[in-house]
Formats: sequence, structure tokens, C-alpha cells
Amino acid sequence: MRARLDAESRAAGFVSTGVCRPDAVPDIAAHLSTFVDAGRHGQMAWMAERMAWRGDPAALWPEARSVVMLAHSYAPQHDPLSDLDRREQGAISVYAQGRDYHDVVKKALKRVARWMVAEAGCEVKVFVDTAPVMEKPLAQAAGLGWQGKHTNLLSRKFGNWVFLGAIFTTLELEVDAPEAEHCGSCRKCLDICPTDAFPAPFQLDARRCISYLTIEHRGPVDADLRPALGNRIYGCDDCLAVCPWNKFAVEASDMRYHGPHRAPDLADLAQLDDAGFRARFSGSPIKRIGRDRMVRNVCYAIGNSGAAHLKPVVQDLCEDDDATVADAARWAVERL
Repeated sequence: MRARLDAESRAAGFVSTGVCRPDAVPDIAAHLSTFVDAGRHGQMAWMAERMAWRGDPAALWPEARSVVMLAHSYAPQHDPLSDLDRREQGAISVYAQGRDYHDVVKKALKRVARWMVAEAGCEVKVFVDTAPVMEKPLAQAAGLGWQGKHTNLLSRKFGNWVFLGAIFTTLELEVDAPEAEHCGSCRKCLDICPTDAFPAPFQLDARRCISYLTIEHRGPVDADLRPALGNRIYGCDDCLAVCPWNKFAVEASDMRYHGPHRAPDLADLAQLDDAGFRARFSGSPIKRIGRDRMVRNVCYAIGNSGAAHLKPVVQDLCEDDDATVADAARWAVERL
């Protein structure tokens, strides 16, 4: 059954498959509690509110006997760091440049899950980043890879450009040995971080992470952090892009990840109203942050661009209906 599961997963587009027990990560509750108690989760209140489930995967579905963890590659076809030099264009995280990964990965997961039900008559539940599942610790326990010093999952087989999906099942499957850490003395991911978001190796303070600040954080970004955002308007790939293990990155399994949102013009984005924003980013994970948060980020990027000819673009936003956008626009005008 396990060998056939691996074959079916590959046919569905996954680059790696591993199995662990729901109770394979008993220490994650303590790690999560330390993270939240230190306030490093920022405004992500759902982390604190759902800690009981996150800290104990077995509590999410007590009937589950195995967790199948799967990795779906979205490796870029270009060097993401090169987009940081395009100062009048916005740098968007690789994972959000195309189709919403939730849709793509969940469809592939459901294909594998349906096959499992047909083959073994078991019950299944599938999860893609939308339930309180600690995917990365479970993936390490299932042997897919390890959490690197940047806290993301990486592997000697496929690097770190992967989405993770989980299938909880009542089926008793043969488990894999957990993967060990292979970062060694490398510090590339820590040293490149523009905002010093890593207090120590294997630790992240989300409050300083550009991905958090541009996506999850509501309201103004602290003034001392704004210059470090550069032209990043949705997410940040710096720590992922410099990982040496990416020499083994596997080509993205779905070309829809390579979409139209690689490096849009900042001037165009600054002029979006709500309807225009929703139309432009339909089917993209970017849509979830809304027009106001995106235009706030765009104003910071324009302020960092050094392009004086963009000053009229942000001047028009200084009296925006959204107070945070107006504040960002005034900051950009002062910078320019």
C-alpha cells in the first residue's frame, strides 16, 4: 500500500511523500507556547486562539492513525533576488505570482485522498494551510526534510521551494524515519534578512518579518522598518532564495504557479481602487490582503524607490479614505 501511495502521489504532482503518526511531534506544543508567550506571532491572534489543536495534531481528529505529508514544488524559473533591483516595480513572493496554491494543492491532495479511500476503504481529511496543522514539524517527522535556520522546510532532494499538504487518515500506514538537520554552519538565510527577523538560528520573530508585515500586519508598519521593505509589496523570498540546498530544487509541478504577478509597476498598483484590485488579483492569494493593505505596501515601495517622478502618484493618496494608506503616502512623499 505504501509503495503504491508513493506512486499515486508522484502522479498527482507531489515531489515527495512521507508518513508519521499524529503524535509524532510531542514537543511542538511547548515550542509554540514559547513563540506566542514572547509575542512573536504579532497580530496573528488565531495562533494563540487555536494553540490546543496546533500543539497536538492528534486532537484535531482523534480517529486519525496516520498523517501523510506531501510536498508540491513551486520552484521559480528565475532568481527572485533579481526583482529587488527593479525599484519602480513591486517584488512579489514567488508563491503568489500565479494561481492560488490552496486551489492547486488541495485538488492534488483530494486526488490522492480519493485513491486511498478507494483502495483501502479508510476515512481521510485533507489540509492545506487553512486548518491548525503544524505542517513543517509533521513534515520533518515524516522524513520529507527538516526545518532550516530560516524555520522553513528544506530538503537535500528538493530544496525549500515547496508547499506542504497533509492527509489525515484512519489507515495504519508504515511510517518514515524523521529527517535530521543538515544546515551545518551555514548562515546565509540569517544574514540576508533585511529586518533581522531571526533572533537566533531556527527562531523567527514574525513582527520583524517582511512576509508578515506586508501580508498579515494591519495598520502602519513601524517607521524604522519601512526602508528595509525596499520594493517588496507582498511577501519576501530572501531567506529561501539563498539556501544552498536549492541546487537540488525540483521543477514546479504546475505551471500555473508561474503567473502574471511577478513584478508589476508600482505606479499602476497605486491607482487601484477596491474593484480594480479584486479584478486584477482574482484567483491569486494576493487578493486576501485587500486593496488598502496592498496600496499601503506600494506607497512604502515608492518611497524607497528613489524615483522622484513617482511623487505625484503618492501625493494623490495623501488624503486617501484609508488612514493607513494616507500615512504611507505622506511618508513616501517625504522620502522622495
